[in-house]
Amino acid sequence: MNFIKYPSQLGKESVKEVGGKGANLAELTNAGFPVPECFFITVGAYDRFVDDNKLREKILDKINGTDFSDFDSLKKASETIKRMIVVARMPAAVRDEIRKAYESLGSDIRDVHSVDFVHITEKPFVAVRSSAVTEDVKGASSAGQQETFLNMKGVENVLNAVQRCWASLFTERAIYYRHKHNLPQDAGISVIVQRMVASEKSGVMFTINPVTSDNNITVEAVWGLGETIVQGEVTPDTYVVDKNSGAILEKKIGSKLTERIRDAGGKTIKKNVSSAIVNEQVLTDNEIVKVAAYGKKIEQHYGFPQDIEYAIERGKIYIVQSRAVTFFAGNTNQNEKTETLEAARTASSSIATIHTASATAHISNQILLKGMGVSPGVGSGVVKIILNANEIDKIRKGDVLVTEMTNPDFVPAMEKAAAIVTNKGGVTSHAAIVSRELGVPAIVGAANATEVLKDGQVVTVDATNGLVFEGTLSANNETNITENNIGSGNNTDAINNPIGVPIFGSNPTGVPVMETQSLLTATQVKVNLAFPQHLEELAKKADGVGLMRLEHVLTEAGMHPFEYVRSGKSEELTQILVGKIGAIAKAFFPKPVWVRTLDARTDEFRHMKGGESEPNEDNPMLGWHGIRRDLDQPEIFRAQLAAFKRLHEEGLTNIKLMLPFIISVEELRKAKQIAKEFGLPDSVKIGIMCETPACALTIEEFCKEGIDFVSFGSNDLTQTTLAVDRNNESLAKIFDSFHPAVLRLFREVIRTCKKYGVESSICGEEGSDPKMVEILIGYGIDSISANIDAVDKIRQAVALAERKLILEKVRRAKNL
Repeated sequence: MNFIKYPSQLGKESVKEVGGKGANLAELTNAGFPVPECFFITVGAYDRFVDDNKLREKILDKINGTDFSDFDSLKKASETIKRMIVVARMPAAVRDEIRKAYESLGSDIRDVHSVDFVHITEKPFVAVRSSAVTEDVKGASSAGQQETFLNMKGVENVLNAVQRCWASLFTERAIYYRHKHNLPQDAGISVIVQRMVASEKSGVMFTINPVTSDNNITVEAVWGLGETIVQGEVTPDTYVVDKNSGAILEKKIGSKLTERIRDAGGKTIKKNVSSAIVNEQVLTDNEIVKVAAYGKKIEQHYGFPQDIEYAIERGKIYIVQSRAVTFFAGNTNQNEKTETLEAARTASSSIATIHTASATAHISNQILLKGMGVSPGVGSGVVKIILNANEIDKIRKGDVLVTEMTNPDFVPAMEKAAAIVTNKGGVTSHAAIVSRELGVPAIVGAANATEVLKDGQVVTVDATNGLVFEGTLSANNETNITENNIGSGNNTDAINNPIGVPIFGSNPTGVPVMETQSLLTATQVKVNLAFPQHLEELAKKADGVGLMRLEHVLTEAGMHPFEYVRSGKSEELTQILVGKIGAIAKAFFPKPVWVRTLDARTDEFRHMKGGESEPNEDNPMLGWHGIRRDLDQPEIFRAQLAAFKRLHEEGLTNIKLMLPFIISVEELRKAKQIAKEFGLPDSVKIGIMCETPACALTIEEFCKEGIDFVSFGSNDLTQTTLAVDRNNESLAKIFDSFHPAVLRLFREVIRTCKKYGVESSICGEEGSDPKMVEILIGYGIDSISANIDAVDKIRQAVALAERKLILEKVRRAKNL
């Protein structure tokens, strides 16, 4: 087995081999961008290491026994797992391949010493960088979750750094992050060994403004190595460049007090920047334009906005990383075209206009602090000043987190915060990236926030405008926003709204949303769920659960879903399902909970116990999963039916059964027959997922056969309609759920269901897109099921779309 790969052997689709970061670096190298020379230690090398040392079960057992609400429990598990990995022996075959690859990099001409006429060449300095399979992929950046080791030189140092990279897959912050994002805990990790750029200048750029959505390029720069800017240790220079003309639109010169460099001994050190250049412009105007030009070309190559890291040594620009802008990846479909992002920005602007017009509150409080708003929204709460990560347990839900700067260890506290304020950092700092991903309002670069603000003080953070006010927002009968007292006018406490007119306020994380408690919509707004978490809050604002995924529930169990049946543990599987489904059904009762039967593809969850027994398929996306597998292996189907039966017998009759990836009425008949023979009560209503043209085009036959509801799986329906593998990044530019063929299938299924009295819904990714929601409401869809973080946004979109339809009908009736 080859444990080493080179860029020419890989591309952006090679995530399973070399992780997200590695796949993108290979893609950029092959596309001709100036990426420093590198090689990749594959996920297979890590797997070989883990298996040879018999660590896999020990790791998963330790994680499964962790209380994720207890920081001490999480820390103990992390330390134990990392210690196991660091002290284990690296297989000889893996060591030998790494040694040969490192030596093949050759000598570093920048480290040639001359002693008279004898030239001594040394091995190169390299960066040893982690690249997890779940890193830099759609929807989550995993920012800073794993480790990077800079300025490594010599085989033994490199081997040691590789093993520490593997161990960093299980830092407490990484374990917690995967748990919160429902990612597999042992999906694998690759390591990149890359010739070190001795940066005199470095930075990060976004090819779209992650805060305002402006279609310009934002470039940030610091002195020395880029670690300083990523960690948010200084306030960097910020330059804004027009993406079309290349003109520099704006410059903000930051206070760059420290830098990281390589010292004479080859170690990475942090030192004070010379006072002469602390407030000097880092990049020349020419360098700003050149860096931005690379950003534009990389965005064009991928087809969607990018978050790019660059370094400059002796005047040469190097690209050291690129990934999708995760704030947009989490709020729009990353596979959409850039034009779709423009449409999303337009929609956001419309909502913002309504917000300003409808607000009835204003701020009359004193401005305490100004900084850079990097995650828009407004949040009020009690100030908690955190000096280091050891103090994060001071944060309670709804507090305002104030600190020098955040790092990945702060994430559990950041999730609880109503808002975040830091002394240092820029638009691409850890605090900025993670706050946007969490949807928490954040201000960075506020200079002296930890001194001006006091523990226990109540403040309002207006991260849209970069201002911190004393006290909470006050209500008034008119908007009062002045030049010297800028506020976004959000208040949810003192508003009288007897008729359900849309009023905007702040959700628990401070993001401006339309107030939903009194906002009634004819179209039901449901939520997609996998785990029984935050149920009380969700049950209040959602009209039910439009999709509960059983295969995701079982990722917490530690064993592959189908291994339970293979090992004679069907009853154990049923008991797990009863507990997980029951918790959600009780919280939402009597609101409907649509539970999708197992739809685990054969290439998923291979890391779990028993996963190695799954068959290998050439195309698992179109393979043996969903109802087709349940019918071939009815004992698996019966174990699921047993859970439905018990829960209904306990009185939880709001649970409904949904069959995935169905293509024929014959499959529906067989499933119903098995259910009848098993004794499934008639109270269990049965519906289907519509994920293929075969299902959509024969929907009338399904309605005649007898179904209670239909729900679109928009990702799979788009994939099967357009013949586009939705996991293939090279096809991302043509994966389009707004394609006329897909929209026609949506329309015809909804109209047919309406004819037969069958409820129509959508639970796929597009159910969280306001633009698609407006289209579907126009077709007459009965309900929308959105992702957890999009329920409020979709409730707004539904209300606005319904009002628009009513207005159009009134105008037509009056011939306006």
